[in-house]
Amino acid sequence: MLASATQPFVKAELKAALWDMDGTLVDTEPYWIAAERTLVESHGGAWSHEQAMQLVGQSLMHSAGILQRAGVNLEKREIVDSLSAQVIDRLRIEVPWRPGAKELLDELYQSGVRCALVTMSEGPMAREVVANLPKPYFEFLITGDTVSQGKPHPEAYLAAVERLQDTDPALTVDHCVALEDSVPGVASAIASGVVTVGIPHQMPLPGDPRRATWDTLEGRKVADLEALVAARASANMPAAAFLGQAN
Repeated sequence: MLASATQPFVKAELKAALWDMDGTLVDTEPYWIAAERTLVESHGGAWSHEQAMQLVGQSLMHSAGILQRAGVNLEKREIVDSLSAQVIDRLRIEVPWRPGAKELLDELYQSGVRCALVTMSEGPMAREVVANLPKPYFEFLITGDTVSQGKPHPEAYLAAVERLQDTDPALTVDHCVALEDSVPGVASAIASGVVTVGIPHQMPLPGDPRRATWDTLEGRKVADLEALVAARASANMPAAAFLGQAN
């Protein structure tokens, strides 16, 4: 944690970038929405854009419960497996990268900044996306099937920080920046204490001084992330009270 009356000062250094996947690294939300609509309609129901937006950034099991209430007569596990299979099929045809994502990933890799993927998608899908990257950008993956509580709970981000600390015990949340596009994802990252950047995509993000907000990753550099880490350190306040400075 940062310096306070009782805590030591933490050097301002960017050590890790924690990436959300759907909507941040890749634009898979249209794939998910199409799969949801197909599934609901196959059970005699109707699926609106407004309903689909309720699922953006949520855990798959939470989303499965909403789909059950929309008329899908399957167990939650069956719903998750059906949706995931449809989206993976689309990914095998085309991976829709978000603007600037691969470029920033590459610069982070070249700069020696560690990267981890923190997604509520399950392992098979996350591995499908990562396999299409030209280099081993991600040190490890935290996926929805490896945590007990999905976003907006902070478990996934806290698990990522703990994994990073295995080889760097001096690393803290103040050395890590999360990149997120959804309301649940941003809430998860902020609750974990990591420096948080919201890059809204399918849905707007409500104003929140605890995060930075970028319109896009296009043109963003490692220096921009370093500036956020430095801003938190210079603010000299606990992580949860950090005020996002970048726009």
